[in-house]
Order: sequence, then structure tokens, then C-alpha cells
Amino acid sequence: MLPKFHVSYGNVHGGSSGIWTFSIQIAKYQGARVFVTAGNEEKLAFCKDFGADVCINYKTEDFVTRVKEETGRKGVDVILDNIGAPYFQQNLSSLNINGRLFLIGFQGGTITEVNLVSLLATPYSASFMHTGAGLRTRSTENFALIVSEVEKNVWPAFAAGKVKPVVFKSFPLFKAAEAHQLMEGSTHIGKILLIP
Repeated sequence: MLPKFHVSYGNVHGGSSGIWTFSIQIAKYQGARVFVTAGNEEKLAFCKDFGADVCINYKTEDFVTRVKEETGRKGVDVILDNIGAPYFQQNLSSLNINGRLFLIGFQGGTITEVNLVSLLATPYSASFMHTGAGLRTRSTENFALIVSEVEKNVWPAFAAGKVKPVVFKSFPLFKAAEAHQLMEGSTHIGKILLIP
């Protein structure tokens, strides 16, 4: 089952990359107030123009503090995170009661320490749910369910023109190394495509 964004608040880490530009659009399409983090003002401005409601520079601001300020101390209902270990405790501190943390990548690493007491002692993380979204171990039946959910919940947004892919640059396949260098530089906004 795909995450539903019938929430009041959602947070997206790294809001200007390809998957996140999609996430901003689909969350807005489903009525969420969207928070994003990015590392420079150009990317934050792009996210704002793209529909993000609250844009946080993680290099100059503590995103937990800003999330709490913007939500009246409640926290967000959904977090999509591709950073992993360095953000895990901060993500827990940013969640609302019954908030959901979706881990979809580990750019910052996979090993971290967590203060388990905080799961019980603080109301905003007492009942958090975390979900891994890896696809490699899914069954054929589960893939079929995912496709069905995408067709039902996501495709109408594309058909209505409310969600559009953001392509930063395309490369022929033989220039894959150049495309990877661009991606590692993290200066792009949107997807980098390899064309066969």
C-alpha cells in the first residue's frame, strides 16, 4: 500500500531532487501542507515555487525547531527521508502523534543510536510508525498491488496535469560517468536521465 498523504503536514528531506519534486507535487495534490529541507537557498526557492509551504535550510537551521514552530509544537504527520542514520532521532522528534516515518534511502549512513526512552517519554513520538520502502525483496503479488495503488491514487494527478516530471539534464548512456559526477555534486534540481 502506498503512503497516503491525507495529512495536515508532511516533511520531505532533500526537496529538490527528482523523487522529492514528485513528492511535493503529489502531497500538495492530496491536500497536505508540505515542509522541505535542502542545503541552499536556490534549491529552497525552487521548492517554494513548486508548491512547498515551509522551506528549511538544514545547513543554517535546526529543522526540528522549525517544524515545531510551524506546527504549533505538534510535529508533522509524515516524513519521507533518504538520509537515514544522521536524521533518525531528529525525525522522531519532528513527528506528530501517530506520525509516520518512511525511510527510502541511506545517503548519510545506516547505523545510528536512538534514545528509546524518547519513544515513550515524549507524546509526539510515542506512537510513531517507521516503514522501509525497499522494492527488491517484494513479491510479484506485492508489486501488482503497488501498481494498482499507483494507478488509483497517483495516475489521476498525472492525467490532470497536477504532477509533472522535473528533468534537470539528460545524458546518452555512454556518458553515465558524467551523469554520476553531476549527481554526486548535488547541484541539480530534479531528475538526471540516462537515455539508451
